[in-house]
Amino acid sequence: MNPLYSELHWLPRAPQDFSARLKALASTPAPLGSELQALALHALDVNQLTRLAKAMGRARAEGKSLDPLSPFRLAILSNSTVDMIVPALEGSAARHGIALETIQPPYDQVAQEALIPNSMVNSSKPDAVLFAFDYRSLPLKLTLGDEEAAAAVVDGAIGYLQALRNGIKTGCNAVCIFQTFAAPAEPLFGSLDRALPGTLRSLIDRINLRLAEFVLASGDVLLDVAGIAETVGLAAWHNPQLWNMAKFSFSDELIPLYADHVARTVAALRGKSRKVLVLDLDNTVWGGVIGDDGLDGIQIAQGDARGEAHLAVQRLALDLRQRGIVIAVSSKNTDEVAREPFEKHPEMLLKLHHIAVFQANWNDKATNIKAIAEELNLGLDSLVFLDDNPVERGLVRQLLPQVAVPELPEEPAFYARTLAAAGYFEAPAFASEDLKRAGFYQDNAKRLNLQKQVGGVDAYLASLDMTITFQPFDATGRARIVQLINKSNQYNLTTRRYTDPEVVEAENDPSVFTLQVRLADIFGDNGMISVVICRPGEPQTWEIDTWLMSCRVLGRKVEHMILRELLEHARAAGIRKLVGTYKPTDRNKLVVDHYAKLGFTKILEEASGLTRWELLTDAEGPEAAPMKVVSLFAPAVEGSLV
Repeated sequence: MNPLYSELHWLPRAPQDFSARLKALASTPAPLGSELQALALHALDVNQLTRLAKAMGRARAEGKSLDPLSPFRLAILSNSTVDMIVPALEGSAARHGIALETIQPPYDQVAQEALIPNSMVNSSKPDAVLFAFDYRSLPLKLTLGDEEAAAAVVDGAIGYLQALRNGIKTGCNAVCIFQTFAAPAEPLFGSLDRALPGTLRSLIDRINLRLAEFVLASGDVLLDVAGIAETVGLAAWHNPQLWNMAKFSFSDELIPLYADHVARTVAALRGKSRKVLVLDLDNTVWGGVIGDDGLDGIQIAQGDARGEAHLAVQRLALDLRQRGIVIAVSSKNTDEVAREPFEKHPEMLLKLHHIAVFQANWNDKATNIKAIAEELNLGLDSLVFLDDNPVERGLVRQLLPQVAVPELPEEPAFYARTLAAAGYFEAPAFASEDLKRAGFYQDNAKRLNLQKQVGGVDAYLASLDMTITFQPFDATGRARIVQLINKSNQYNLTTRRYTDPEVVEAENDPSVFTLQVRLADIFGDNGMISVVICRPGEPQTWEIDTWLMSCRVLGRKVEHMILRELLEHARAAGIRKLVGTYKPTDRNKLVVDHYAKLGFTKILEEASGLTRWELLTDAEGPEAAPMKVVSLFAPAVEGSLV
């Protein structure tokens, strides 16, 4: 079995004092989240993950806070035994910043739990339901060579899964996480199995494709267990002895791998996927040391084994950038020497225009990485740092524990594979705007450079020549709206999460006011940068249910313009008062004074830190920012300079 996957080799080995540190948690004052996550950030085996989960359970039972871990309730429906898996899920979730609570109904009660409205699962109101099925749960019948009969079998299996989903949506409206199905390792015809209609392999392949299509269309989430199984090998994934003895659907050696994949999926639903890949240069992006070996001496040539290994890292970085991951550089080098390969080496795939922030100097890596985060206006927990040097990796882990730092093997050929295996950039959904994200942050770095050159904030804002566009929720923007609602953590007043169907419901409800906001400037289109939902409260009152904004537009007075637009629509609807709530989390302290700065009056303050604020709509509103306003509400409002 490949230890990269079975032993999670991208993570550092468990510390020798793991047991002592775990035991010490009993006397550690709350909150315990950071200590739990620090332990979870190692390659733990099933026993260690179980012990970690038990420590979390004891802390909960004693009423101790697990902050800053984000709470998440996950129900598990399965046709197989999951008792050994559940603690591993909870332990692995801490690694990804999640305090996971699992809801585990009795064995093989899938249909009852999904379809009965007051079942244990539906009554518990989970955030998500994991359908942890294997192929034996499906109504499959061999129809060898019969295309029509095979299609009917596939339709029946998909219909069954859709019925379960509809039951959950009716009962508790949780996000549904569907697993693809790992085919058995035993062939019937050999190579013909995949091509011949009605074989088990052919049926499972078709079901997986149809399942992926319907999950993508429904706004739910896919967990590609078939892909995981094929990566490690179907024969390694399936253990017939364990199935026969305990109805365990995959090898117990692979529980940590499976649990990590579930945990990273749940974390992605909470917006915890990483956004930035920070690259070391010497012996990472190329072989050799540019300052010593010179331009002709570094290894990145096609046909050279070591050179091709480093080109694979560059190729993966470019592919990640294409899907929206920001690329940055942190290198101990003289700046002009570090830039030379990007500018002059004919074999380089990465170019300077692909790099959002380039930090090459003689500062320590932790200092440079902090500077990169500040320049991109992102939290350290958005960054992944790739470096061949174990000393540098250890330094960054110690000084910046929020930054993900994968362990790398000695052989550079496996650098790219190890980075990909770690799953730092897990994406539960896709919006076309994702493809532009790297460009958004790169342009933002240019804006910050302009700000340094232009005197005064007002002069800087005017120089950006901004256009802000307001419109209600619509089908075109829906995927990005759902993504922003579920990923935004820092500039988010309530951090309420909505599924795709819930956004559609708000979109179609005439009593609900919805707003999507876009911003463009001289450097390019920032895309959708804010979402607001207002619901009717007391008579002639709008409750601001959701107000969130992308941090990359901070400091541009966008919130001023949004409030002015809100006030305009509220007055037109006969609304006399806006009421907003700030619900504190471990990550949204940025907006603790949001309503105060906009002129709202505090009307409630709880010991938990939750505050409520109100503003009469006859108020003048905040001072306008220098930008062109375009409103696409019906009837249309003419664009105007303010």
